[in-house]
Amino acid sequence: MGTSTFYMSLPTPFLKPQKPSNQIFITGSNKFNSALQHYALHKPKSCSIKKTSVPILVKNSCKLDLFKVRAVAESAGESEAVKPKEVIQTLQLGAMFGIWYLLNICYNIYNKQVLKVFPFPATVTASQFGCGTLLILFMWGFRLHPIPKISKSQFKAIFTLAAIHTLGNVLTNISLGRVAVSFTHTIKAMEPFFTVLLSTLFLAERPSPWIVSSLVPIIGGVALASMTEASFNWIGFGSAMASNLTNQSRNVFSKKFMDKEEEALDNINLFSMITIISFILLVPVAILMEGVKLTPSYLQYTAASHGLHVRELCVRLLLAGFCLHSYQQVSYMILQMVSPVTHAVGNCVKRVVVIVSSVIFFQTPVSPINSLGTALALAGVFLYSRVKRLQRKPKVA
Repeated sequence: MGTSTFYMSLPTPFLKPQKPSNQIFITGSNKFNSALQHYALHKPKSCSIKKTSVPILVKNSCKLDLFKVRAVAESAGESEAVKPKEVIQTLQLGAMFGIWYLLNICYNIYNKQVLKVFPFPATVTASQFGCGTLLILFMWGFRLHPIPKISKSQFKAIFTLAAIHTLGNVLTNISLGRVAVSFTHTIKAMEPFFTVLLSTLFLAERPSPWIVSSLVPIIGGVALASMTEASFNWIGFGSAMASNLTNQSRNVFSKKFMDKEEEALDNINLFSMITIISFILLVPVAILMEGVKLTPSYLQYTAASHGLHVRELCVRLLLAGFCLHSYQQVSYMILQMVSPVTHAVGNCVKRVVVIVSSVIFFQTPVSPINSLGTALALAGVFLYSRVKRLQRKPKVA
């Protein structure tokens, strides 16, 4: 039986070094391979791609293209990682706005309930500043926010702001005690008018024709709502208008104060110092104006005369103070996250939410003309905010 011999011819000499071909051999992660597979569909004619277990070999012109593919794959991965972070930030900001609106609604409801039973606006305001002071001391005591270092020049400036802040809050509570919550907030839609007026007088800022035009529906809407308001009285109307003047004066002077680098404080600490000084200022004034009213016997008498338990009155008083300080703190936190114009638009929406919720909760009678005036004023505020945003955009050459 003969033996058979099999011969296998080799395309290249055995163990002879191979010349590098124009092929790319792929190994590595699936993510990188998928990118190269995409590259293979659009590769140059001088380059081919095969998948094998041999380490990567790249030749000349293919090397640069391969690195480009890898860079694209890595940048795509980074962009995918950024998207969840942006979503989280958006959700966080939305939650902050929701908390801001909810606290504002609760404050106006509790505050109105207290003022109807306990008609002493200075004492109520002082108690609210007292609640805020306790919360601030808690914040500083537990190092939730750094304690500010105040110089003499800073204290003088903050003292002026605190005096204006105190007067503005007392005037607002006088208005809330006299007229409906919805009407008070409709009048407070006049704030942009006083902002423009005071900025022109004290900051030498000349308003544009568009800014002035946006004030027309605000003024007209407030006038229309005032003429048809069922709860209208001059004390409530005048105190709300005066609170607009004082609050916007505070904002203008705050801007001048914050513009000085040597006297700069962050918004939260500035507001905290204003609250504490306002509490110290208002307590003796409230006692002189209204007497000592926060006594157990007087509170019990007042609550009983309106069919309430004294504990219920005290709880509402404390909740009003807590909500007031909390929503203002949240407002400053939002201001640190967004632009002032965006914050102003959010404030406009907040006013709409407060007006609607108060009308529903207190079942306030509203006529169609009154609703039209309120809507016109709020639309003017929104238009004012939009014009301010457009003016802030840089001009492209």
